[in-house]
Amino acid sequence: MKLMFASDIHGSAYYGKKVVDTYKAENADKLILLGDILYHGPRNALPKDYAPMDVAGMLNDIKHEILCVQGNCDADIDQMVLEFPIMAQYCILYLEGRMIFVTHGHLFNKDNPPMLKRGDILLHGHTHVPEWDYYNDSENRYLNPGSVSIPKENSCHSYLVYEDGIFSWKDIESGDVYHTLDIR
Repeated sequence: MKLMFASDIHGSAYYGKKVVDTYKAENADKLILLGDILYHGPRNALPKDYAPMDVAGMLNDIKHEILCVQGNCDADIDQMVLEFPIMAQYCILYLEGRMIFVTHGHLFNKDNPPMLKRGDILLHGHTHVPEWDYYNDSENRYLNPGSVSIPKENSCHSYLVYEDGIFSWKDIESGDVYHTLDIR
């Protein structure tokens, strides 16, 4: 199974299209969106080609291929224009014998982790900074794909792919892999 994770589109039609095109080019089985889909939020500048309804249309076209969790900028009004569920606070995946707790990151994060057993993985967006690290006294991993539209701390516009036990962080502009993590 091949999964693509993208976070923090924030209404950018330019990066919304990049996400959909990249998902198709990756030939992934599912696109997992980590929230903050349509609205840019008051702390962020408007992203490139801000057009939330265009983003909604692009994503609705592939609605049967999307799993999504709610971000802190996602609201009931967003759900009214999106034809796939976005209001879940988390989803659970089981990969390589590990539980992957997938969330946006504004409620559950390294400082406020969900209940995980040793070896489980917390995966979220929200910070706009890609990361892969241990936390919780090195018993658990934390993974973050960064942001596709508004990266922070000089990071690239990035996303994450999982395939055959390996997570790969990629630049959405070039497709270059800049980090991998084997969880097998």
